[in-house]
Amino acid sequence: MTPFLLAHLSDPHLGPMPQARLRELASKRAIGYLNWHRKRHMIHRRDVLSELVADLQAQKPDHIAVTGDLVNIALPLEFAEARKWLESVGTPDHVSLVPGNHDAYVRGIREHFPYVWAEYFHGDGTASNSDAAFPYLRRRGPLALIGVSTAIPTAPFMATGRLGHEQRGALEKILQQLSKGDSFRVLMIHHPPVTSPGRWAARLRDSNELLELIARHGVDLVLHGHDHRHATVWLDGPNGRIPAIGVPSASAMAHGHNHPAAYNLFSIERNGHAWRCQHRVRGFADGMMLGEIKDERLI
Repeated sequence: MTPFLLAHLSDPHLGPMPQARLRELASKRAIGYLNWHRKRHMIHRRDVLSELVADLQAQKPDHIAVTGDLVNIALPLEFAEARKWLESVGTPDHVSLVPGNHDAYVRGIREHFPYVWAEYFHGDGTASNSDAAFPYLRRRGPLALIGVSTAIPTAPFMATGRLGHEQRGALEKILQQLSKGDSFRVLMIHHPPVTSPGRWAARLRDSNELLELIARHGVDLVLHGHDHRHATVWLDGPNGRIPAIGVPSASAMAHGHNHPAAYNLFSIERNGHAWRCQHRVRGFADGMMLGEIKDERLI
């Protein structure tokens, strides 16, 4: 049987920034707006993103996971532009999305992304006109894709996330449902489950509770974004270690601690009574040349 090919990209931070009305900047947005025009527009480049997505599509993945931060300061016009970009990446049944903290940048904005992007959030069996709900579950080939939301509005200079008690309880029920082992379980989340050094202000607030859930019930792979870096961290599971894989921003030029744009490819197949997962990374390196960066077996 041909392995199932899952692609993963994150944090496109779509530009250019639309013109904001003065009243839209009477909040945390003002800081983000200035920051975008001061430096971030030089880091997050639409031409870099377009080239990366074209390379991804040339690999012909069976499914694509996108782990948040499509927009920058959550202006209403940004959400409509992000919907167009999502459609250029793939159809809602071919792309699974979870939101990031920039997609919930200020209070009241969470009414926007569930409606504009709703079809990319829907679990199997969810009516197309229903509200998006997290966590959601999608089955694609041998995969069980579980999407959770850590997107919450925060104070200026903070970028934390939280699942919350209700969502963690629903996630536990899904993980119990999937415990028989007939599917390769992929958890999609924006914030990494383990906070990187120096990232306290951008941490997942209830990471300990999530790690306890994973240790009790297990998944096979965790995909995240947020840190704009390549990352592999091994989590404790009920039957061994579980890889949590991060990826740089899909639009990023190399800058400071941020890595240049890249995406992950996972080749997944059944290997007897176990699973085999080969991990490849394609992206920009060596003076922004696009190509293969890494190829290793995870499981």
